[in-house]
Amino acid sequence: MSIELPPSAAPRTAHAQDVLPARVQRRLLDLARSGDPVAAYVYDGDVAAARARELRAALPEWASVYYAVKANSFPGIVGALAPHVDGFEVASLSELALATAAKPAAPGTPAPVVAAGPAKSVPVLTGLVEAGVEAINAESPLELHRISRIAGELGTTARVALRVNPAEIPVTGSLHMGGEASQFGIPEPDVAEAVRLAMKLPGIDLVGFHIHAASNNLDATTHAAYLRWCIEWSVATAVEHGIDLRHIDAGGGIGVAFEADFKDERPFDVARFGELLAATPPPGGVKVALEPGRFLVADCGWYAAEVTDVKHSYGTSFAALRGGINHFQLPTSWDIVHNVAVLPVEDWPEGCPRPEAAGVPVTFVGELCTPEDTLLRDVRVERVRAGDIAVFPCAGSYGWEFAMHSFLGHPVADRILL
Repeated sequence: MSIELPPSAAPRTAHAQDVLPARVQRRLLDLARSGDPVAAYVYDGDVAAARARELRAALPEWASVYYAVKANSFPGIVGALAPHVDGFEVASLSELALATAAKPAAPGTPAPVVAAGPAKSVPVLTGLVEAGVEAINAESPLELHRISRIAGELGTTARVALRVNPAEIPVTGSLHMGGEASQFGIPEPDVAEAVRLAMKLPGIDLVGFHIHAASNNLDATTHAAYLRWCIEWSVATAVEHGIDLRHIDAGGGIGVAFEADFKDERPFDVARFGELLAATPPPGGVKVALEPGRFLVADCGWYAAEVTDVKHSYGTSFAALRGGINHFQLPTSWDIVHNVAVLPVEDWPEGCPRPEAAGVPVTFVGELCTPEDTLLRDVRVERVRAGDIAVFPCAGSYGWEFAMHSFLGHPVADRILL
């Protein structure tokens, strides 16, 4: 049995303390003074809003931004983004409730929501049809039948896009290519039959296609080429089958340079992306939806956990945290080096020994009874002591939502909006 651990950071060093915004440091030190062990996500809604405005301003008018709520479902962040995005992408009834509360539909218009998910249950589909969302991305013929039946029972028609698993995407780069077996979408060879079914079912208004084949792409040129391909494929397929094309959903896929200080990663060039897209608009009347999640919220959050102990074992130093993969599973699950900063806390009980590690590689581990509870390995730290706070920047996406909250039954991490 192999144990999955994040890659070693050696021989690199931890972030300096000043990588943490002053407002974040102040809030964490206030928490430390409360007397309870610090274990929290701190979010800044202004950072998320600024990122959304940056992307929205760079894109041509025909491109719409739908925030993927799964990346960070904290209501304060969803609310901060609402004025700056065109809508939300959801995959559950709880996400649907968050989205419709944050951005209600204007009278007489669909709810500004697109919905995804490979195995939507009847209750989920019913909620989506009742809400009158802009598009339900249907994943199978059975899902089409269910949507039509639900819409008929409710006396309405549901707007539906077919999610397609393309046979091939003629674009190279940081993309998850199509043509592979997957639980997501309808294989391209089966699209013609699915289109015929959707067009004959009485409760469905087929508005277009959903193609989500890109993931965490950092190259703006490649991603623009991918988006252009999605548009061209959708237009050609709609013409072939006589579809009144109004909606193309190209998924998310805009990347975040999580390992910029460890690899030769550069942030996604939003301005260049927008310039390239503007050169190839879709036909008139066709909305193109982008579903960025992590790109909008990654840098608006910090995961912070108190160092409960510092241990030295057979030549390795460990900083044990009040937290771990039960709070912040991303580094282990995504196999990345997610760097840390140490926030010194000077308060310490008089007469109590205070173990530390200084000027040596340190492995940051959590409180769970498994060696897999490892967040960062072998990063050289100037000094870390019991009672200090380990802070992981760029933790605003797939952090709290992605963690193993119930394992061992420890308290979940707090979530705090600055």
